[in-house]
Amino acid sequence: MTRPLQGIRVLDLTNVLAGPFACHQLAHMGADVIKVETRNGGDLARQLGADAELNKRFMGVSFLAQNPGKRSITIDLKHPTGKEVFRKLVRTADVVIENFRPGVMKRLGLGYEELLQENPSLIYCAISGFGQDGPLRDLPAYDQIIQGMSGVMSITGAPENAPYRVGYPMADTIGGITAAFAVAAALAERNREGGVFIDVSMLEAVMATMGWAVSNHLIADREPKPMGNENVTASPSGTFRTGDGLLNIAANKQEQFEAVCRVIGRPELIEDERFIERQSRLQHRFELKAALEEAMAAKSTDEWWKLFNQAGVPAGPVYSVPQALDHPQVADRGMVGTFENAPGVGRDIRLVRTGFKVNGQAPRVETPPPTLGQHSEEILERLGYSATEIEELRVEKAI
Repeated sequence: MTRPLQGIRVLDLTNVLAGPFACHQLAHMGADVIKVETRNGGDLARQLGADAELNKRFMGVSFLAQNPGKRSITIDLKHPTGKEVFRKLVRTADVVIENFRPGVMKRLGLGYEELLQENPSLIYCAISGFGQDGPLRDLPAYDQIIQGMSGVMSITGAPENAPYRVGYPMADTIGGITAAFAVAAALAERNREGGVFIDVSMLEAVMATMGWAVSNHLIADREPKPMGNENVTASPSGTFRTGDGLLNIAANKQEQFEAVCRVIGRPELIEDERFIERQSRLQHRFELKAALEEAMAAKSTDEWWKLFNQAGVPAGPVYSVPQALDHPQVADRGMVGTFENAPGVGRDIRLVRTGFKVNGQAPRVETPPPTLGQHSEEILERLGYSATEIEELRVEKAI
């Protein structure tokens, strides 16, 4: 397995999702990720998730999902001795990633400029809701806040029920993967001299992914609207009812539209003046949809799915999360990893890895998510602390 970030040390000071997800990606690519957590409770995600018992053990499902392959040390960054421990750790690191509100680390005396004095080539990545400057920089921001302020919610749902939140924390996840990309790019810079400060705005990261929704407004002066499961650029393209469920169809090309008509046994629709051209199909999309669904009621989703794909028309069923995970396309490609008898959990856990392969193999980490402070002693010993000194740090409540 290729591990391109092997030998790179990342200090993960992040909480909940955006930052932990960024470091999750780096860990899977071989980085030594040390999670620096507070003494009392650690990452808030340790107390979040659908299993209440695991939340009580500070091993919540939300934490487990983003933190395999990392090591955990607890340090009180407000304690003078704790700060010195952290500074020593920074001297050994390549990257620091944090997602506090702007200015928090500087007030602790551990901001970018201060840490550069410990490590002049440090890559420092700060993830925040709105960025390190601007009128909203000091405001707290969670996923749903960003979804609303980015415009994502305004175009999610159907005209009669929008705005809707996307059903998973997409703003956090996009912010995290943006940070991971930026850090990886900084690490790849040849002949770099000095440090790098990376400012990731979750709001901007999300808007950068909105593609046509933003461009239609900027270039064509057309405000995007919620369209439910319909595709704004093509018809027939969206979700269609079959004899037993739903099927997504993406007939974006003229030949694909014509293939759809032939597959469902309605070739006369090809010459219908309402549907003959791309623009006219968009104007009459719901009439076309009604005609297609009337014909598609004769067969099941699985039957239509095969017929459309055989005809070169992109199509696919609408799955639940369990159905998607159980499908051989996902299950057989190494997307899901298993950790046996995970510490702090007391049973096997299954977690998703990354969404790509390198040289035919899915990147993976070898160790399960850490218990709170599981590696404190090990890390401190490598920094040169003796057993007596480590005990003194504990007594002082610096760690």
